[in-house]
Amino acid sequence: MKKATLFFVLSAVFGTSSWAQISKSDLTGQLNTVTTMVPFLTITPDSRSAGIGDAGVALFSPDANSVSWNMSNLVNADRQSGFSLSYAPWLRQLVSDVGFSYLSGYSKSKNGNSVIGGAIRYFSLGNINFTDFEGNPIGNFNPNEFSIDGGYATRFSKNFSMGVNLRFIYSNIAGNRVINGANTKAGVSGAGDVNLLYHTKFRMKDGKNSDFNFGLNLQNIGSKMTYTTREQRDFIPTNLKLGVGWKYEIDQYNKVGLYADVNKLLVPTRPYYLVAYDGSDSAINGVRQFIGKDPNVGVVQGMIQSFSDAPGGLNEELNEWTGSFGTEYWYDNKFAGRIGAFYENKNKGGRQYATFGLGLKYEKITIDLAMLVPFARRHPLQNQLRFSLLFDMGAFSDKD
Repeated sequence: MKKATLFFVLSAVFGTSSWAQISKSDLTGQLNTVTTMVPFLTITPDSRSAGIGDAGVALFSPDANSVSWNMSNLVNADRQSGFSLSYAPWLRQLVSDVGFSYLSGYSKSKNGNSVIGGAIRYFSLGNINFTDFEGNPIGNFNPNEFSIDGGYATRFSKNFSMGVNLRFIYSNIAGNRVINGANTKAGVSGAGDVNLLYHTKFRMKDGKNSDFNFGLNLQNIGSKMTYTTREQRDFIPTNLKLGVGWKYEIDQYNKVGLYADVNKLLVPTRPYYLVAYDGSDSAINGVRQFIGKDPNVGVVQGMIQSFSDAPGGLNEELNEWTGSFGTEYWYDNKFAGRIGAFYENKNKGGRQYATFGLGLKYEKITIDLAMLVPFARRHPLQNQLRFSLLFDMGAFSDKD
């Protein structure tokens, strides 16, 4: 209420309209989703992580898909090199021609202390029929987006490794058409990731072997993007991923891993713009007044203020973190069963679902499947099957 009182005082001083009383506690329960350009960069690329609640920053036995999850983890890969193909039909409850494809690969140095990798994401939004203001058809177009990654990681010590990724991003959703009087163009941006992993082994009191991983990935640190003019540039999904993993060796044939990730978008939260009692937008000297912080800032400033700019205060800030939790069971390094859950606050998007997955490994080939089951009664991604196919180019060696 103190802030509301301050606004009343300013209103009297500057002679503007009076504003309705509102406090941060009033804003906590309101819908205020954090949005960005090219959200396809946040899609879980592979079926293994999709089966454990979209967790993947601190996985054990990392594979080619770790190029996107945590490049630094690949120095711990069991194989010398490998690549992966993944495909997910998208929004099949709504449309039939939207899909997400992913290709990734890596190669380790001879001593195993460094690794290079790369990945390509491709998101097809299906066929779109464009019309003018009168509803007359003006042509068809297949909107699409893709990114190309290249990365390097090295081991600094027995337990600690660090990696970096560079990324080119391309998004063409309108086909250079004139929409609502504005000329559109493809959006282009460049970004980078910085990631690290801490890995340690220890022996439990029962004499069984156990492993612990802690991972961090600061993703998509890059320039803003626009589809029209430079003045209308918006943030890409810069985000922070933190994850832990614990693996327990039950016996020679049975192993289980537990994983937990948290994620936060490091872009500004939309402030709450105040409205005068007469229903007009409130302003002082032509500047709209709001609760929160100005979102029209640079990339670095946006990352910093994203931890303290929610108009609802600390409670809303905490709601902007999402959680991924899952477990993975392996039998004889040949068969895997997975289960997990993903949680996002209802006022920040409301994605809440369970995941299930299976993995089958035969010599140098691994097939992974995953399914999403939403907690809501209806969901555009419900009962969606995802597929991944991994090829391990080096000979298998069980380091566990």
